[in-house]
Amino acid sequence: MSVSDSIKPGFTALPEDLVVDETAVLRVGELPQGALEALVERFGLALVWVTAGESIPGSFWGDDEAGLIGETLYVRPDTAVHSALHEFAHLVCMDAERRATAHTDAGSDDIEEEAVCYLQILMADHLDGFDRERALADMQAWGYVFRVGAPADWFRDDADRAIDWLARHDLIHCPETGPTPTFRIRGHS
Repeated sequence: MSVSDSIKPGFTALPEDLVVDETAVLRVGELPQGALEALVERFGLALVWVTAGESIPGSFWGDDEAGLIGETLYVRPDTAVHSALHEFAHLVCMDAERRATAHTDAGSDDIEEEAVCYLQILMADHLDGFDRERALADMQAWGYVFRVGAPADWFRDDADRAIDWLARHDLIHCPETGPTPTFRIRGHS
C-alpha cells in the first residue's frame, strides 16, 4: 500500500514526514480467543471470521481490512484490531435503514466518520487484549491523521463534534469520569 492509498475518508492528507508502519499494529488473530466475538455480541451484531488468504467480504479498502455487510462484521486473523473496531463502529453508528442495506461502503458523512473514530477508541477499552492506548498507537502507526495531528491529540483535544454526535444518538454516556459506550446500536434501546 502506498502512503497516498492510506488516507482514510474524513482525515487530512498525511504529512510528508509521517512514518506509516502497518506491521506494528495488533491483529485480531492475536487477541484472546472469543474477545472480539464477546464485544460484537454485546451490541447484538454478528461477526464472521474469513479464512486466512481469502478475500474479506464487504471490505472497502481490500487486503486485510475488515468488511461490513448488513449487520455483520467480517475479519481475517490478519485484520488489524483497529480496522475491525472501525468498521464495527460504523455498523453501530448507522441508522437501521442504512445498516439493513450496508455493503462495503458505510456511507457516512464527516461528522459521523469522526464519531466512528471516537467510538472505536472507546470500544478498545472493552475488548480483552486491547485498550485505548494501544488503539491510539495503532491508529497512528496505520497513518490516521486528524486536524490537530495525531489520533491521541484529536481524541483528547478536538473530538467535541464526535462526542456530541454519539451522545445525541444515545451511543455513549457522558458521566464525569468521561464518555463510555452504551453498548447499543443506533436506533435501538
